[in-house]
Amino acid sequence: MVMVEKLPQTSMLLADRGYDADSIRATMEERKMLPIIPMRKSRKKRVGVDRALYRLRNLVERCFSKLKNARLVATCYDKTAESFLGFIDITSIRLGFRNLLT
Repeated sequence: MVMVEKLPQTSMLLADRGYDADSIRATMEERKMLPIIPMRKSRKKRVGVDRALYRLRNLVERCFSKLKNARLVATCYDKTAESFLGFIDITSIRLGFRNLLT
């Protein structure tokens, strides 16, 4: 719960088809968040989705995948939220340098 306090306020939820439920959409609207979830094929009530924003979900998932390649991030050995977030920062910087060199 320590890390939850440090997160910024979110304005949208990017999720895949598995999260397409009326209850999830209603909860997000109560929280004043825009749900960007493609609808399931079996959905009777049609709901549109912003494809440009939905493409960002893939970018975020690939970033998490690369972060998990670092052993400390994947296993969460750190005791405090500050040291864990610090290691994520260091790993992100390392990945950024790697992308600049290639």
